Amino acid sequence: MIELVATELGITPGQVQRVAELFGEGATVPFIARYRKERTGNLDEVQIRQIQERLEYLGELAQRKEAIEASLVEQGKLTDQLKAQIHGATTKQALEDLYLPYRPKRRTRATIAKELGLEPLAEMLLQGGDLEAWMAAFQPPEGQERPEDRALLKGARDILAERFADDAAPKEAIRDLCRRLGEIRTEVRPEFAEQKTKFNDYYEYQEPIRKIPAHRFLAIRRGEEEKILRLRLDLPAEAVLDILRSHFLPSGAQHKDQLELVLADTWDRLLSSTIEVELRLELKERADEDSIGIFGKNMRDLLLAPLGGAKVTIGLDPGFRTGTKWVVVDGNGKLLDHGAIYPVEPQKQVPQSRAVLKSLVKQYGAEVVCLGNGTASREVMAFLKAFIADEGLTDKLRPIFVNESGASIYSASDIAREEFPDLDLTLRGAISIARRFQDPLAELVKIDPKSIGVGQYQHDVNQRLLKKRLDDTVESCVNHVGVNLNTASAPLLSYVAGLNANLAKSIVTHRDQAGGFESRAALKKVPRFGPKTFEQAAGFLRIIEGSEPLDRSAVHPENYGLVRQMAKDLGLAVGELIGNEAALAKLDKQKYVGGEVGLPTLVDIIEELKKPGRDPRQEFVAAQLDDSIQDIKDLEPGMELEGTVTNLTHFGVFVDLGVHQDGLVHLSELADRFIKDPAEVCSVGQVIKVRVLSVDLERQRIALSARQTGSGGGQSGSARGAGRPKAQPKAQAPQATGDFKADLAALAAKFNK
Repeated sequence: MIELVATELGITPGQVQRVAELFGEGATVPFIARYRKERTGNLDEVQIRQIQERLEYLGELAQRKEAIEASLVEQGKLTDQLKAQIHGATTKQALEDLYLPYRPKRRTRATIAKELGLEPLAEMLLQGGDLEAWMAAFQPPEGQERPEDRALLKGARDILAERFADDAAPKEAIRDLCRRLGEIRTEVRPEFAEQKTKFNDYYEYQEPIRKIPAHRFLAIRRGEEEKILRLRLDLPAEAVLDILRSHFLPSGAQHKDQLELVLADTWDRLLSSTIEVELRLELKERADEDSIGIFGKNMRDLLLAPLGGAKVTIGLDPGFRTGTKWVVVDGNGKLLDHGAIYPVEPQKQVPQSRAVLKSLVKQYGAEVVCLGNGTASREVMAFLKAFIADEGLTDKLRPIFVNESGASIYSASDIAREEFPDLDLTLRGAISIARRFQDPLAELVKIDPKSIGVGQYQHDVNQRLLKKRLDDTVESCVNHVGVNLNTASAPLLSYVAGLNANLAKSIVTHRDQAGGFESRAALKKVPRFGPKTFEQAAGFLRIIEGSEPLDRSAVHPENYGLVRQMAKDLGLAVGELIGNEAALAKLDKQKYVGGEVGLPTLVDIIEELKKPGRDPRQEFVAAQLDDSIQDIKDLEPGMELEGTVTNLTHFGVFVDLGVHQDGLVHLSELADRFIKDPAEVCSVGQVIKVRVLSVDLERQRIALSARQTGSGGGQSGSARGAGRPKAQPKAQAPQATGDFKADLAALAAKFNK
């Protein structure tokens, strides 16, 4: 198992072995990746999770092998050859292929033929012999009528067809052939033929199985489930028959015509439907994996989005009839005040609304007004901008749109009810909007990731795998950033390595009773917070102003002694060493290598001491929306606008332009160079410039371009707020010389291929 995983992942067996040992000791992925680099050979988090997943899969495979062997022993059919084949199987599919002939079956046509005593006739069809003589002498079991000769032959063919269909030898070759040559075909059901639906593009559609991307297969599958589309796989029957002939048709077969009937029946009746089901399952699993991967990537970008920081913030949940609910939160997200204003239709109490905002700014010193991007958001934003300009607050108060996806889910959640039992849903939503600007990660962990809307077909994919991937993503992000132990909510703490929901609640309860933690060591006073939990969690928990200066850094407590020795060698106190880059540069790293501490850990410690507790996220940057564009009807082809990326998919990215309907930048319009994945040039939360290509009011669709060529507008490479490098200009082909080989070599060198 260790050797196989090492080969698959391109690492050494020793690395896999040591990671497996760490998991056996109860270590978590973030802890291993951050604090056990010497033991793993500096493997990153992605590699460690891959090892974990593959070991789990192979463990399940080993258990299934044991169960199959036990079944075969009980049947008295486990031969040395079959045992070796079972041990050599590396996939669950290959293992089930081997077991298929021995798996208990319902009563089949072949079973009935065997009960009738037709197995000798079946062997004669295969090996040769006088069929007519055998059938003339055939006597059925007592009490049964003798069938006609053609029925006897049919029964013998049924026995062979089932035997051939159960044989593992040609199965994978047939699957591979069907993957390569098969096609997906769809057609609309007659009752929808004259109707426009979201599946119009697939009313009459075909595409090779090997090429269809995840989003198209999932769309087709949803159309089939909604009974609008019919889906079938066209598989290469004649080519499959050639494979069956090569395996089962003996050279110079005496009864070739009969065997050809057997092979056709093997495919048409037994194998074709099975292979189609398997291929559909493969396509679904592949689409799930691709879509879940995109969801995880988008989720990571959203969780690690730039943060506004500890600013006193006014949060607004806009509305028309029911008004705009407002809250004020301090720099740590604590609720200070709340209420409602009515600045837009139908009440349009502009003077009163202005007076409320003016008093809030004066009383609390608010620096930012965060506005949810839902209903009435553009109208309320216009009111805000006019208010800020008229009151001369342009340099003091900043109005910002915040993506409110999932805020309503949080508002109605148990977490929100527990946190704000006396507030209504809209006020809780306004609090979430304000906090999401301050620290997206801390707020978004309270919401079910599936409700945030940064994936594609998230309700159609494997929900167990989706939950695991998203939980892993949230855990990775939380531990990457680190958590303030004295301000973090229980949901945020629950994602810290080594902790769970119950321990997180215990920490918050203890914190509330004791008035905060003075040191990481004080965590040991929390009920059920044992030494192993402390080892896993401590390095990811920060105490900003505690009794131990190292507690505000990512240095693990197990290395505090090493840092104290460094400080002593430099003649400094630990507090004087922290942030002292000149002193840290003087350290001879090799002097401190030894035991469990190697060079990778030392480099991490020194880098952390230079800037302890540094947040790896960037500062928030807002899109500059055009005030004249309030609705999709205001858009015209050729307009150049700025927007925020809200979702990445296989086929492109969706961009919020502030018109209540996201526009789509197709993959082909994302950059001036060829790209396979939108993530190559942008990420969720990034601000980009786009150009409107077309607007379909009937279908509420906006087509956009982020290409620079010929537009003078869109800039995928110069997008703001995501820290990505500029897109490189298109390489120019070298001038042709007329010598084909020389020109080809020059092109290869130029494009690094």
